[in-house]
Amino acid sequence: VTALVDEGGLSSHYLIPESHDDSYPHTNLKIFQLVDEKARAWHAGNSFWQGMSGLNDQSIGIEIVNVPECEQTQQPAMPRADYANSRICLFPDYDPLQIEKVIELSQGILERNPDIHPTGVVGHADIAPSRKSDPGPRFPWYQLYKAGIGAWYDNQTLTEYWHIFSESPPSIALTQAALSAYGYQIIETGLLDPQTLDVIAAFQMHFAPCQLCGEVDSHTNAAIFALVAKYFPEKLESLWHRYQVERQPVTSDISIARSGQIDRIFPEETPSTRQYVNNRTQFKAYTGHGEIIITNPSDKPVTADIYINGNRLNLNDPFAVQQQYQFSLARRTKNHTNLLSVQNITPDDGQLRIQIPYPTLTDTAHESASNQAFEEYDFSAVDHLIERDIEDGFPGAVLMVVKNGRIVKRSAYGYAKRYDQAGTTLASPTPMTTTTVFDIASNTKTFATTLAIMTLLDTQQLQLDSRIRQYLPEYRGNGRESRTIRDLLTHASGYAPEVRFFDEQNSLGSQFFSQDRDQTQTLLTTQVPFKHGRGIKTQYSDTNFMLLGVLVERITGMPLDEYVESQIYQPLGLNSIRFNPKLKLPPTTRYAATELNGNTRNGTLEFANVRTHTLEGEVHDEKSFYSMGGVSGHAGLFSTAHDLAVLAQTLLNGGGYGNIQLFSESLVNQFSHPTNGDFSVGLGFRRAGNGKRRWQFGPYASEQAYGHTGWTGTLTVIDPEHDLAVILLTNMRHSPIRELRNDKGNNVIDFAAKQFETGKYGSVVSLIYEAVLSAQ
Repeated sequence: VTALVDEGGLSSHYLIPESHDDSYPHTNLKIFQLVDEKARAWHAGNSFWQGMSGLNDQSIGIEIVNVPECEQTQQPAMPRADYANSRICLFPDYDPLQIEKVIELSQGILERNPDIHPTGVVGHADIAPSRKSDPGPRFPWYQLYKAGIGAWYDNQTLTEYWHIFSESPPSIALTQAALSAYGYQIIETGLLDPQTLDVIAAFQMHFAPCQLCGEVDSHTNAAIFALVAKYFPEKLESLWHRYQVERQPVTSDISIARSGQIDRIFPEETPSTRQYVNNRTQFKAYTGHGEIIITNPSDKPVTADIYINGNRLNLNDPFAVQQQYQFSLARRTKNHTNLLSVQNITPDDGQLRIQIPYPTLTDTAHESASNQAFEEYDFSAVDHLIERDIEDGFPGAVLMVVKNGRIVKRSAYGYAKRYDQAGTTLASPTPMTTTTVFDIASNTKTFATTLAIMTLLDTQQLQLDSRIRQYLPEYRGNGRESRTIRDLLTHASGYAPEVRFFDEQNSLGSQFFSQDRDQTQTLLTTQVPFKHGRGIKTQYSDTNFMLLGVLVERITGMPLDEYVESQIYQPLGLNSIRFNPKLKLPPTTRYAATELNGNTRNGTLEFANVRTHTLEGEVHDEKSFYSMGGVSGHAGLFSTAHDLAVLAQTLLNGGGYGNIQLFSESLVNQFSHPTNGDFSVGLGFRRAGNGKRRWQFGPYASEQAYGHTGWTGTLTVIDPEHDLAVILLTNMRHSPIRELRNDKGNNVIDFAAKQFETGKYGSVVSLIYEAVLSAQ
């Protein structure tokens, strides 16, 4: 009664007290009818069962007094059921007399309503598993079944499935499909996600109380399938067929993995009728660099004339059977486009496999105390600018410039850690080095999430214009069904710039407060509202890339950090670009410090679990750190300038580096070109855009230039027309809070280092272009 009264707006058709309730005034236990069976009662709440929602209109509710004792172990980000990890509950036994009344009442209801199917007799937890746990694991469902009330499986069938599933369990996706077939509201994601854990726990409380572990074990799967077999045999057929198919080992054609930018068999299998287009192709190289690898896969020796830029290689001896040959092209190559032609292959059925790796970076810059650069270019102006800012209080920076495949500048300036928490210069500040690891903030969007999306497109695991819902089935309602992958990449989805999940006082309300990664992902895919209609305007939003990170994880079945680190960074030999680097990099790694007082802006901001120490090696971004565990599609990546330079060269190469091809050149062109009619926006990249972003790219960048910035003070510029990449990493946010005048002439409280040209990007980039272009 207390629950019905105190929670307000609740009611039930019937109420059955328990004998030992001190508030119960009667000697004999009675059934109380509160609402006529034909009238609506407010007992189900937000609920779902067997395709029906809003069950207040379609069910008869019985309130049974049996109150568990629950203790909160931690404050959950969102309301969860009593069996959630944040609570521990003790469920008391049910009063036997009370159960007799339940059976008596239920038998009468079923007699008056013969259309109620046995599987339609359910508990609150079954129809609202994420919110409710009643009637709990001690409710005697089997006793009711023996009295002709509700559903239960046949023990023999359960045993048969248990033996089968003990040897070969069904997939999580198939378990989800079977639970849905029985009646539960569950989205088939293939992941043991929060919604699945909630439904599994609700199912176990009903049908396997002795197995109440929240895990998908063989006994639970057997019970699910045994119930479907008994009550929905027509649905079992497709589930069982799917199980048989999924048990079969996956086979695929054995093929040779492509290596490098050219990896082809000559002569061509389907030649053109135009004589001078056959057995010819092009590749990228730089003057004095490059190699060719030739293998004879035939069963006899083969000879051929091989030309590089019209010059025949001096290869007069036949290529032996199954032998590999490697030759330098240093005397034949030139910058950028080079030509390959293979002619006069003999015998007529002979073949050659020819491989040419992508260019790799050549280091022609050497760090020194005076930051002297490669002598071909005069970078003294940019050195003077940054060094002057350091003298005036800017914390530190690392600058790397790549031109025509060479690192032509690699310099460190100032300090990785300069100030204490009071904003006072340290007695012994930590010098910046070219190997310092930086929090690259929103450059994560390009060098993690966008690259991951490109690899998935290249392997046809997703389509750019597919609906997001195709990969995230729960992404529906309020216009979500129309949004595509392209909308997220171009920031045309209609989301606001951010949702401050980490702060209970966020603008969307406490229901959007989350410092739990799983819960944040659930909010992202089901709850975050749109600010604008799809395609109405381009509005930069972290939410777009947080969703893309979730999508990458769903498609690959791997956490985002594990995917990019194992499938992109490690194959390229990059060892210092990582999410949550303190868990993965050596303890001796030196990090560029960011904010002096955690996320407090000098003590002016406060929220639950806010950090107050100077941040080093911990992602600054609050959504990434507090709400996503440091791994998110919009922020969280750390890197050295060198590792970012390799990734930039990979893009300049058209998608590969050395023997590794990440994706095709056509994808690089597609992602780096303007989209949605906005010259400043690519797919995941920012573009120079007819001077629209001069503050970032400077006045000299070509129309092909693209890149990104990061809130912490990081910049990347990639300019294919000039075969140029600029990596500027600063720890701009590692500075005291001061009153500054912003670009609009208004006085604002901000980080002191934002007043310096080094932290504004454009001047540094402009001076670099002047040094490079004036030397050509």
